[in-house]
Amino acid sequence: MERTVVRCAEGHVFTTASFPMQQAERLGPGRLVRCPRCARLRSVVPVAALEKH
Repeated sequence: MERTVVRCAEGHVFTTASFPMQQAERLGPGRLVRCPRCARLRSVVPVAALEKH
């Protein structure tokens, strides 16, 4: 199972196996995933997407 390195809105970096890779133009690369550090649903983006900016 492939894991994706993501960063949540609070700045925590973690990996997730459930990152949906469908992308709608209006939504961008962000998705809601439960952050293991915050224990809340947070907007997360792949770390690779952050490095492109």
